[in-house]
Amino acid sequence: MRYALGIEYDGKNYCGWQRQNNAITVQEKVEKALAIIANEPIKVICAGRTDTGVNATNQVIHFDTLKKRKNVAWTLGVNTHLPSDIAVQWVTKVDDDFHARFSATARNYRYIIYNNPLRSAILSHGISHCHYPLDENLMQEGANYLIGEHDFTSFRTVHCQSHSAVRTIQHCRVTRQGHYIVVDIKANAFLHHMVRNIVGSLMRVGQSQETTAWMKEVLLAKNRCVAGVTAPPEGLYFVDVEYPDKFELPKSRLGPLFL
Repeated sequence: MRYALGIEYDGKNYCGWQRQNNAITVQEKVEKALAIIANEPIKVICAGRTDTGVNATNQVIHFDTLKKRKNVAWTLGVNTHLPSDIAVQWVTKVDDDFHARFSATARNYRYIIYNNPLRSAILSHGISHCHYPLDENLMQEGANYLIGEHDFTSFRTVHCQSHSAVRTIQHCRVTRQGHYIVVDIKANAFLHHMVRNIVGSLMRVGQSQETTAWMKEVLLAKNRCVAGVTAPPEGLYFVDVEYPDKFELPKSRLGPLFL
């Protein structure tokens, strides 16, 4: 049997999603908790790997098991064996042709910036802080150059292992709510550090250090060295994954990301 799960996690205490030697990861914790309920080793596949410190509100995974369990076992039961900063949000049985990564048609990320001269103590993690004034309208103008299918070499890390840097961004929206600037990006897939590098570049535009058209110049340069710095991981959330309707997966919820 194959099951799909929606996982929410605070990435502050983890070295990303994927299992690593000598590092604590979200995948390790999830697989251990599932194995306890299944009483057999479990290997999970995720929709998109997140980096150290990055959060998720609806990371979608799938796993195969020979054991029959009620849905409550895969949710409440698994959650009792997970640390407080990782939680299963939903579970559903899926057909064998479902694949958390390869069946996905789009992925959504959200980046939250606390734009205020003074830092917040209560929101000391879970958001990024920028004390310089940012113009969200300029950032939106710059973001518009990224819409569509492009080679995003300028916005990926040199360690990215993807064979192609071509991706299709369906939308990149920059909005402000009080002191908070929110960047929502939807694409068919993302490169390593792509969102954080885009946000870091947009922040240069928002500070008027670069023109809005500079984003197009960076895109066409296909050179990581010409883009802005990588934005911190704390403000990044893997918000949602989209799949064909035939799989009938539960809809995502933003949870605490009510902005």
